[in-house]
Amino acid sequence: MTILVTGGLGYIGSHTVTELLHNGFEVIIVDDLSNSERFILENIEKITGKKPIFYPFDLKRKELLTQLFDAHQIDGCINFAAFKAVGESQVKPLDYYENNLFSLINILQEFKSRNISNFIFSSSCTVYGQADEMPIDEHTPLKTPESSYGKTKQMGEEILKDFAQAYRKKVSLLRYFNPIGAHPTALLGELPIGIPNNLVPYVTQTASGIREKLNIWGNDYPTEDGTAVRDYIYVVDLARAHVAALKKLMAEQQDTVIDIYNLGTGKGSSVLEVVEAFETANDVKVPYQICERRAGDITIAYANADKAEKELGWKADTSLEEALRTTWEWQKYLESRTQ
Repeated sequence: MTILVTGGLGYIGSHTVTELLHNGFEVIIVDDLSNSERFILENIEKITGKKPIFYPFDLKRKELLTQLFDAHQIDGCINFAAFKAVGESQVKPLDYYENNLFSLINILQEFKSRNISNFIFSSSCTVYGQADEMPIDEHTPLKTPESSYGKTKQMGEEILKDFAQAYRKKVSLLRYFNPIGAHPTALLGELPIGIPNNLVPYVTQTASGIREKLNIWGNDYPTEDGTAVRDYIYVVDLARAHVAALKKLMAEQQDTVIDIYNLGTGKGSSVLEVVEAFETANDVKVPYQICERRAGDITIAYANADKAEKELGWKADTSLEEALRTTWEWQKYLESRTQ
């Protein structure tokens, strides 16, 4: 089976490509390299012994996408191609709507015209907004997200539900919580361009001296230590969930399938707890300062992932400390590349 992975050189995409190759799938990657680098393709080959087919173009280029589908027999798609920074989406909303939704629609048009099914969408727990109760399960009511990024994920889900119903397709919507960590080989990891928007790469860059201090956005939340709480899931566990979801979709006998899964650990950790766990796991110090709250952030979110365990046979079982150990190894690898 040949799977198209859009955004396949990005953080979660590259780990998922690796797991797909380990499971015997052929992989075609499309990535415009706006938030990734070409050396990741070489590292995927080092890990797996296989080199995916790679096309460096923007999915909004409809004519290039059509040429790709003309050239290959594609059996399914995992779509990671999206801008993803919550804060940035608040100041560049049109960029987020254009990039995240037009690219999705272009792929689905090809799926419709060529009668292809098996579509997995990289969604997010942001579709729940600030949920009233914890943990969040798949029946938790959706709220209007706080950020434009979250709104594009919620709209993407609605587009896919309509697509599946109207054209009798099989789709899986994977709502992840907060991916962290790096591949055990230290050859793949999160590669932020410029100042990181996510907590853990900011922590590692501060620990290595690239950043003077970690900015902690608010310590006046109604949580135990005043900092925001999230469910941090190890990226390799997350990648394996995509393979499990894909295999389930492909085995489904029904024409129309809409699967929805929360992917998390079921445990919330505060920002300060993550910093302390990183320091303990790696025996380094992370200087930090408390700043004003950041627009678009919510107070607390952690998952109930029982449905994924029951239906996919999948569970996130890597500890926070182990995930943070791998991310420090990745940071040291990145620094070794520049020396």
